[in-house]
Amino acid sequence: MRVLLATYGTRGDVGPLAVLALRLRTLGVDVRLCVPPDEEFVDRLAGLGLPAVPVGPPIRALTSGSAPPSAATLARYRSALLDAQFDRLPAAAADCDALLAVGLAQVGARSVAEAAGIPYVYATWAAVNLPSPHHAPPPRPGWPEPEPADHATLWARDADQVNTQFGAALNTHRAALGLAPVSDVRDHVHTDRPWLAADPTLGPWPGGAGPDVVQTGAWTRPDRRPLPADVTAFLDDGDPPVYVGFGSARPAPGVADRAVEAVRAEGRRVLVSRGWADLDPAGCFVVGDVNHERLFARVAAVVHHGGAGTVLTAARAGVPQIAVPMPVGDNPYWAGRVAALRLGAAIDGPAATVRALRAAVASALTAGTRARAAALSARVRTDGALVAAARLRDLVSAG
Repeated sequence: MRVLLATYGTRGDVGPLAVLALRLRTLGVDVRLCVPPDEEFVDRLAGLGLPAVPVGPPIRALTSGSAPPSAATLARYRSALLDAQFDRLPAAAADCDALLAVGLAQVGARSVAEAAGIPYVYATWAAVNLPSPHHAPPPRPGWPEPEPADHATLWARDADQVNTQFGAALNTHRAALGLAPVSDVRDHVHTDRPWLAADPTLGPWPGGAGPDVVQTGAWTRPDRRPLPADVTAFLDDGDPPVYVGFGSARPAPGVADRAVEAVRAEGRRVLVSRGWADLDPAGCFVVGDVNHERLFARVAAVVHHGGAGTVLTAARAGVPQIAVPMPVGDNPYWAGRVAALRLGAAIDGPAATVRALRAAVASALTAGTRARAAALSARVRTDGALVAAARLRDLVSAG
C-alpha cells in the first residue's frame, strides 16, 4: 500500500505533511511526497527517509522580495504551478493507492487521482479555508478584496475568483486526460468531505451548513532536538525572554523592530527568530532553526505571525501569545483564535505600532493570561497525525 501526499507552501505546510508520512509508515503504509523544490524541503525529507518529488517553482523566492508580489506575478505563478502539477503528479501517483492533497494550491491533484482511479482526500489547516455561514473566506493574495457583504455572498465571490483563475486551464488539462469539465473549481478541490487538520480546541469546525468536515486534529509529533548550547546559555542568563519571530512570513516593514522596542519597553529581554525574512535587529540575540517546543517552554510570551503551527506549539507550551498577522491566508483567522481564547492578543500587522504592541505584550504577560494559556495547554490533543493516518489507511483498505 502506497499513498501520495502533496502540498505546495511554506514550512508550515511541508512539516505537518512529513509528520503524517512518518505516522503512515508506522502503520505499514509506504509514502511519497510532492512538495516545492526548495532545497531545504527536499533535504529535510531526505533526512527523514521520505522520498520527495519536487513540483512547481521554488516558493521561498516568491516571498523573498522587499514588497509583496504583484497580482500579475501571482497569477502567472499559479498558472505555472497548475501546469507543473499535471506534468509531475501523474508519474508520482502511478503506483499509489490514494492521493491526499493539502491546500487550495493543489488544484490539479483531484483530477490526477481521478484519472488514476484512486481515492482522493483534501485537507486544510484551518476552518476558515472551508465555506461556512459562520465566517468569511480568508483573504487571498493578489485577488481583489471584495466589498463588505454577508458570508454567503463573499463565499460565492470567492468561488468566482477561483474559477476565473483556474477554470479554463483546469478543464483543458482534464480534457487531455479524458475527464469531464468541472464548473466549480474550489468545491471540486475541496470535495464534499474535506479533512480539517487542526486541533478542535484551538480551531474547531463551527458546524452547521457547509461541507461534511472530518476534523482529525493537528498533525504533529514530539521534537526531541536539544536546544543549541548558546541558546540554552542565553535562556539561563536572566529572566525568561519574549520570543519575536515570523516564521516563513514576511512581516510588514518595521514590525519586527517595533516589536523588539515594545518588548524592551516592558523591561523584558528579547529573543528573535531569523526566519525567512532574515530578521537581525540590532543588539538582539538571534536564533535560526531551533526546537520551538523546548524554546517556547522557556519564554515569557511569543510574538508571531499567526501561523497555524506556531499557534499550536505555543498553545501546547502553555505560553501567552501576541499574534501580528499580515492580512493574507489563514493567519488573521489564527490571530483571531488567540484573541477569542484569551491566550494573549492579536494586532493587525500593518497597524502594529509600538504603542499597540507594548499594550499587547503587557496584557499577555499578566498572571491571568499566563494562567489561561497554561490551563488550555492540557486540552490540546497530540494524536491528530495518528488519527489521520489510520483513516487514510482504512480508506485505502476499504477501496
